[in-house]
Amino acid sequence: MEQLFVWLGIFSAVTFVFSLLALPWLLGKVPVDYFTRPRDPHRWHVLLQPHAILRNLLGLPVVLAGIAMLVLPGQGLLTIMVGLGIMNFPGKFELEKWVITRKGVLYATNWLRQKNGHPPVEEPLTPYPPHPATFGVVPQGERGNKK
Repeated sequence: MEQLFVWLGIFSAVTFVFSLLALPWLLGKVPVDYFTRPRDPHRWHVLLQPHAILRNLLGLPVVLAGIAMLVLPGQGLLTIMVGLGIMNFPGKFELEKWVITRKGVLYATNWLRQKNGHPPVEEPLTPYPPHPATFGVVPQGERGNKK
């Protein structure tokens, strides 16, 4: 049992160093207009493509390792985000948009990009949460007059 904890500690330390080294490179790969360009709203069909299946099979163990690192030493949240970045699933863009609009995340992302000579990522056009109609609430100006 002690051997298991030693290996978990080594794995956690290696993952921590790898994530610190890979993060600036990964953030540099994000296109400047990633959060502002139009998206296909019906992307459920992407799950059936072979490359998406392969990406999801590669990303799932990374996400699971990140979940384990929430209680073990290591960068749990960062590893989860990297795993989700590898994966391809419906709602991924909305999740990424929600994360980037959290306080300080866009600023930190653009700071790291600037330090590596990349232009800043454009701020998302629409703030999160999405349009209230997606939650079953219709804004007052859009209600039909049914008499």
